[in-house]
Amino acid sequence: MDQHHPKRRRTAMTLGALLIAGAIALPGTAEAVGQLALNQHGGAQRAVGDQTQAVRQAIKNANAENVILLIGDGMGDSEITVARNYEYGAAGRLPGLDALPLTGSYTTYSLVKDGADKGKPDYVTDSAASGSAWATGTKTYDGAISVDIDGTPQKTLVELAKANGLRTGNVSTAEIQDATPAVQVAHVGARGCYGPDTAACGTDALQAGGLGSISEQLLNARPDLTLGGGSTSFTQTAKAGQYAGETLFDQAAARGYQLVDDAAELAAVRRADQRQPLLGLFTPGNFPTRYAPTTATVGGADKAAVRCTANPARLDTGLSLASLTNKSISLLNRPQTNGKGFFLQVEGASIDKQDHAADACGQIGETIDFDEAVQAALAFAQKDGNTLVIATADHAHSSQIVDNTPPTSLSTALVTADGTTMKVSYGTSGAGASQQHTGTQVRIAAYGPGAANVVGLTDQTDTFFTVSDSLRLTDDLAALSRGARIDLSVGAPRPGQRVTLTGSRFAGDRQVRVQVGSTDLGTVDVIDGTASVQWKAETGSATVTFTGVQSGKQAATQVRVR
Repeated sequence: MDQHHPKRRRTAMTLGALLIAGAIALPGTAEAVGQLALNQHGGAQRAVGDQTQAVRQAIKNANAENVILLIGDGMGDSEITVARNYEYGAAGRLPGLDALPLTGSYTTYSLVKDGADKGKPDYVTDSAASGSAWATGTKTYDGAISVDIDGTPQKTLVELAKANGLRTGNVSTAEIQDATPAVQVAHVGARGCYGPDTAACGTDALQAGGLGSISEQLLNARPDLTLGGGSTSFTQTAKAGQYAGETLFDQAAARGYQLVDDAAELAAVRRADQRQPLLGLFTPGNFPTRYAPTTATVGGADKAAVRCTANPARLDTGLSLASLTNKSISLLNRPQTNGKGFFLQVEGASIDKQDHAADACGQIGETIDFDEAVQAALAFAQKDGNTLVIATADHAHSSQIVDNTPPTSLSTALVTADGTTMKVSYGTSGAGASQQHTGTQVRIAAYGPGAANVVGLTDQTDTFFTVSDSLRLTDDLAALSRGARIDLSVGAPRPGQRVTLTGSRFAGDRQVRVQVGSTDLGTVDVIDGTASVQWKAETGSATVTFTGVQSGKQAATQVRVR
């Protein structure tokens, strides 16, 4: 027991006492689980019947001002161990992941979309379905971005946090349209719907009457900051809607976004909020990796063991995942008049991508990068005292540490920090093919208020409730916009006079649609609950109506033109 940290010691003793108490008269799993269908919102939660229920019940409503959720894409226990062995040795510790004091595991399965098995488990998930699970609390099918198995949009943590007055951020080393960052800001049936030129959008495209591509929906979601790759999609041109014919970059600028594309510009940013949200896209696609790639081959682990080397294409260290995390925290952690904090999601994306490529050094470097981001979040949380940090993965992957070189599988040999050889094998696909995800449970670890909710065996959907409960988020958007009203800059305007129409208290909405009589003035962004639009007065009287796009709340007033 660490005598120099009495606060930590008391927490451990309290947790132990709760575990002992929780061993008595706990409800059985069979009785508590299965009350809802797996495809329903919250239907896959394990917390209601898990054997650590007493612990989580006692602490689950522990309030946090801020939550930082860090996702290592494809970072199963094997990927963590490979990186630890290589960088720190078998007896070493990852300074971020291994320092999080409360640890559990969660299940990651997705659901079958159609047919006789609709709604039943699909035991190996993809990043879209798994991300949708923690972002919305609802299980769905592979490829879906925050819609349920019937295609109905599900509210996300970023959307709810913003509606509840918190600042929000979304960071990734992938294209920002990739599945994990996308699940917080978009709702599409096919994860490949990156931009308005993407054929995969189908009925989700604006021109087909849908909500638009992931990039277009990101602009509507309006997080306070978005940092990652994927600038290519923003050079595409909107095909429908009030920004038709404009590139998404032009649209973003017109809607008040700060646009940055290199480390120096990012370092110069001093503020990111709803009036000037930050959109930093630093690469056309995904970020380059930390380490240069290695190539696994059949029999490769019998060849001379290698050390990983720096990738000369790596971005400026000011754009490392740890740097992006620190910058995001500094921008989001600013005093607010409403006293609310922030929600930030951070993804280390290419652990998965290099695992798919059977690239051991690639995945190791990305795991180390991710661990440095966890260290940054943990350092802030320890100093702040009111921040919950959660680090986990979306699914496991295929790398395995083996004793002997497999005769038929791809493998490679590495010299570790111990000075000895570690053999890593990839056995789920052959040479030249993409390695597969695996369906095993993965680690989830946490620090701060509410961290005990990750202890034991949970499901990905439980993470949604851990975050939303800790931040005390309500999902009743209509209630949040209950007090909506309209004000006019001129009470009785003259014909032809310019009038500012202002809708206020639309806290539950990100956009409102404005109508004056039968004239549709289009959709306007809601900034801190307020939306304004200019109108040229016409002869006669008319009804001005603001309708919240997300809440459905309407506010109306009469205007009489002299």
